[in-house]
Amino acid sequence: MPATVEVLLTGSPIPAYGHPGDAGADLSAAEAVVLAPGERATIGTGCAIALPDGFAAFVVPRSGLAAKHGITIVNSPGTVDAGYRGELRVTLLNTDAHESYSIAVGDRIAQLIIWPVVRARFVPVESLPGSHRGQRGFGSTGYGEGLESTEGASA
Repeated sequence: MPATVEVLLTGSPIPAYGHPGDAGADLSAAEAVVLAPGERATIGTGCAIALPDGFAAFVVPRSGLAAKHGITIVNSPGTVDAGYRGELRVTLLNTDAHESYSIAVGDRIAQLIIWPVVRARFVPVESLPGSHRGQRGFGSTGYGEGLESTEGASA
């Protein structure tokens, strides 16, 4: 059953799912921006939302912009808490080393995924229970054929 999310619009299309079954609803730019190679900019979407308690929204990149133009989101995923009522803004980064990228008003620039969230109760302890993975962090499953050592790596 879908969660009901109130949307306040100030000049942008309402977030919308492109296809049945999509997890992310498209967010559109409410302002025009040109991103030079390596440049980033925070772009307004012209909408604010009211999430129900127990939900959060996550702003994530659009795969087509990333693959075709090198456009990604700097703080992905951007977290929108249930209590936030301001305009949704997206910090885009042009990772292309040579080409600028133009964003027009109405262009789809990101996706919004809404998830139920559980609030954890953090309890200080003297030690943690063991696990198969232990303290192995980045690359702990290895690369290619052989398993590489990650002794001292961070997660």
